[in-house]
This record gives sequence, structure tokens and C-alpha cells, in this order.
Amino acid sequence: MTDESNLHNKAMDFLLKTSRTFFIPISYLPKGLQEAIGAAYLCMRAIDEIEDHPGLPADSKVSLLQDLSKLLKEDCREDELESLFKPYKDDLPEVTLLLADWIQYCPPGAKAKVLESTQEMAEGMAKWVTKDWQIHDEEELDDYTYYVAGLVGVMLSDMWNWYDGTKTDRKLAIAFGRGLQTVNILRNREEDAERGVNFYPDGWDFEEMLSHTEHNLALADAYIAEIETKEIIHFCKIPLELAKATLKALKEGKEKIDRATVTEIVNQVVEH
Repeated sequence: MTDESNLHNKAMDFLLKTSRTFFIPISYLPKGLQEAIGAAYLCMRAIDEIEDHPGLPADSKVSLLQDLSKLLKEDCREDELESLFKPYKDDLPEVTLLLADWIQYCPPGAKAKVLESTQEMAEGMAKWVTKDWQIHDEEELDDYTYYVAGLVGVMLSDMWNWYDGTKTDRKLAIAFGRGLQTVNILRNREEDAERGVNFYPDGWDFEEMLSHTEHNLALADAYIAEIETKEIIHFCKIPLELAKATLKALKEGKEKIDRATVTEIVNQVVEH
């Protein structure tokens, strides 16, 4: 294991490599909160890489995710994780293999909540791998997006409360995560289809998924309206405004927003 500052640099490096969207708001957070949210994001990313892995057979994914869920429930040790990952060492990405580091990076007071959310996510993802991601109605879409993103909203709310006592509505927190996720579903439909996955309920097309997404993003606005801490508002507003801009681009027939638009949105949010 590395010392504290090396671990911090490593975490920020992996955040930048795995998600520019979240690296930007995390980099603006104050000390303590930055480590908590950074660690939580990396723990969840580690799990997500197992669920999304193109080369791992479904039964391996399910057993890995279920075993991880059990270990996380018991506040696992580094050697236990190492031995769980050992048979898959050549298949899994580094962000997953370094899960013990991300747990260590998390501030002690926030660790239990981060582990609890990651554990629930692993359990839910295992369930959806078993179902082969077959979504037929809105209820199933909501269940899937709860496990992969709504839970992130719940975890964030726990972190705000841990940091400075900020209280937020759990249902709105779930909608916040869910809205960001369905923007990705809209954006990645062709890519998902290529790997045989379709997250659209039966009979839904772009318009229905768009309406569902816009409803959740409106609830995300209501979620942020309850928050008073400036740094937390900035953290939530950056991905939300980027998601809204992506939706606008998709409606105009574009695939995504360009780097200049991202910078402009971030600056607008942070300067307010």
C-alpha cells in the first residue's frame, strides 16, 4: 500500500482515466468530501467494470459480484479481495483490481456508507446479469437504473449528511442518479445494441425514453434546490447541466457535446 498523498494522486489519476464527467466536479470538492466521493465513485466503478465486461461469461460475473457483495458486507480485508480477483487477474481492469486501495482511500467516517452502497450495487448488478438485462416495462427500467445509478444518488445524499448535516430527499436523490443514467442509455443505444443489450421497455422509442429522462432531470433540479452548501450544489449541477446539454444535442441529431461546451458549462456553474 502507498502513503496518503500517493494514494490521493493515484485515485485522482484513475478518476480522470475512468470518467471525465465525474472527475471535474470531484476535483472542485473540499478536502474530506473529495476523498469520500472519489473513493465511492472508484469503488462503484470497480463493480461496474465487472458487470460491463465484454469478455467475462455471465456466470463468472454473477459469482464475482455476489462474492464481492458478501465481502463488502463484512468490511473485507485486502487479502480476501486479492484472492477473489486472482483467477480473473488477466481479465479485470486495474480500477477493479485496486478496489482495496479505493476502500482504504475513503475517510473512516464515510467508509461504512460507501461500502453499504457498493455492496447493494454489486447485489443488484448480479441480479440484472442473471436476467440478461432484459427490460420489458418501466418498472424494470426503474429497477435496473436504481441499482446502477439511483444508488449513487442515495450514497451522495449520505455523504452530504456526513460532511455537514445537509439533508436531502431520498426519492429525489434516486431520480437524480436515474436521470443521468437514462441520458447515457439514450446516447449509447446503438453501442448497446451491438452487444445485444436493449434498455428500452417494450414499445418504447426515443420519444418515450426522452420523456422519462426529462421527468427525472426535473426531479434532479428539485433535489438540488434543497441544498444550501455551495460546493455540493456545484458538484450536483455540473453533471446535471452536462446531461441536459447532451439531451439537447441528441434532439438536434448530434451524438454528444464537444469539449468546449463542457468547459463553458463547468465555468458557468462554478462562477454562480
